[in-house]
Amino acid sequence: MDTQVILDYLSALSMNNNREWYHANKEEYKKANDEFLGLLQALIAEIGKFDSSILHNNPKDLTFKIVRDTRFSHDKSPYNPAFRAHVSSKGKLPVPVGYYLMIKPGDQSFLGGGLFADMFKDATRMVRDHIDRNGEEWEKIIHEPEFERYFTVQGTSLKKVPAGYKTEHPQAEYLKFKSWYLEYPLKDEELNDADAFLTKAAEIFRIMKPFNDYLNKALADFKMPAR
Repeated sequence: MDTQVILDYLSALSMNNNREWYHANKEEYKKANDEFLGLLQALIAEIGKFDSSILHNNPKDLTFKIVRDTRFSHDKSPYNPAFRAHVSSKGKLPVPVGYYLMIKPGDQSFLGGGLFADMFKDATRMVRDHIDRNGEEWEKIIHEPEFERYFTVQGTSLKKVPAGYKTEHPQAEYLKFKSWYLEYPLKDEELNDADAFLTKAAEIFRIMKPFNDYLNKALADFKMPAR
């Protein structure tokens, strides 16, 4: 696995974010993408040591396109110069939540987990209800010393506790959230050594797992909206 091939290609794409350059360098894209898929396969094996539910995944089914939908964006750049993947027991769907990887040069890479998709109102309600009923377990997970060393829970938040929940609830601040996720930032230099990166990423994801498990318990009955 040559992670430098990935970084070099994405850096070049960032500086030449146009269709002409992209199509003229399709062979470089294929090389970089193959390296990313190899890295992802190795990462799945490492995660599988503590979460066997993801071992069946094919890396090709977990990645996201670099082509951007620019219809409603002021930024008309046709490509997102990043390789991204979400690994869960059901592939790359946002629910169940799993392990997210984004490689983007310029120290913009990160490892993530939790529920990023705050557009799913049913999912938001399910997690709020679970925190409402299981607040002590939530606090134990997010204040575990190893967890606090790496993570702070992030998410889109309302200004007030939503209707149906007590404003004086011990977890009132988290009941305001519409999404609950974690991000661990990565510097480009941390990706230079693929083996060292895999060891680090697996450790971060292992520490993240109880948080994901909690959310997935809340989301057990969630159904993806029909398209």
